Amino acid sequence: MTPVYNPDLCPNMIAAQAKLVYHLNKYYNEKCQSRKAAISKTIREVCKVVSDVLKEVEVQEPRFISSLSEMDNRFEGLEVISPTEFEVVLYLNQMGVFNFVDDGSLPGCAVLKLSDGRKRSMSLWVEFITASGYLSARKIRSRFQTLVAQAVDKCSYRDVVKMVADTSEVKLRIRDRYVVQITPAFKCTGIWPRSAAHWPLPHIPWPGPNRVAEVKAEGFNLLSKECYSLNGKQSSAESDAWVLQFAEAENRLLLGGCRKKCLSVLKALRDRHLELPGQPLNNYHMKTLVSYECEKHPRESDWDENCLGDRLNGILLQLISCLQCRRCPHYFLPNLDLFQGKPHSALENAAKQTWRLAREILTNPKSLEKL
Repeated sequence: MTPVYNPDLCPNMIAAQAKLVYHLNKYYNEKCQSRKAAISKTIREVCKVVSDVLKEVEVQEPRFISSLSEMDNRFEGLEVISPTEFEVVLYLNQMGVFNFVDDGSLPGCAVLKLSDGRKRSMSLWVEFITASGYLSARKIRSRFQTLVAQAVDKCSYRDVVKMVADTSEVKLRIRDRYVVQITPAFKCTGIWPRSAAHWPLPHIPWPGPNRVAEVKAEGFNLLSKECYSLNGKQSSAESDAWVLQFAEAENRLLLGGCRKKCLSVLKALRDRHLELPGQPLNNYHMKTLVSYECEKHPRESDWDENCLGDRLNGILLQLISCLQCRRCPHYFLPNLDLFQGKPHSALENAAKQTWRLAREILTNPKSLEKL
């Protein structure tokens, strides 16, 4: 239930808190919902084109089967990076003959090694296995990129879609408005990476044993993409590595209370005010900070609707602190810095802008009408 705000109440802390929550709910119902609706419309348009391209790829190379499917009004494997930028994860089949190895030597990455040299010929991906027995993420992506380039020329949307040049990633530009990265990946369920073994932290009661079991059962993905922790120093072993991604696990953590509403407000604020030169901040930073806020405030009652203002405030202050320290640790892989490679000047500018925004919201909640 939305807390009732009555401006005639005694002007104390509770009234100030209620006033902020009232304006945040208004912001959510007006700005966030219209943002969601616009993005949903874009996703439909983008997925039509991507599905058509992937259908062509599949005709040429049946190992790359499109896994882009709609369930309960959302597309499996699609992540929204910003209102004009998306990532589609293409799940590949048969990881069976490989062992998953993450020894921590490549933060945020892992390798897939043949479990037995004699099984090389049994693999569906035999020509992408290196001499030392690793399944190369880079080789698979390079082959996939060639196939997508051919498919773009043949598909029925060829007039509105083109490949983004000068990148080893597979990226499409659609109608000169949207960019979609298509990332080959393996889904890993039933195991949990060693580099995330410290989670959950023993002294923190959140998220509780049942939710932990659910999150770990979701598993993680191994993506074939440039690993930003390795930028500039990629040896061949590193370019063969796969990037760890926990999208489903992270989504499950944010169920309940006003967590998702809080994230929606942060995304809308980011789109409108923190889309800055050097692109220091994306939606994933916001999602990460909501997870950390859940640890700081582990009780479910901390995430009641009437706490929305306090939680949002806490996250914006934490964001300023991360920007000033130039470090934002990945939630499951704290050795991985999500600000790695971002220009210092861009992070400094983002800290100033976030501070202005936080101060505005806190001192004058009504300003949300214009934000």
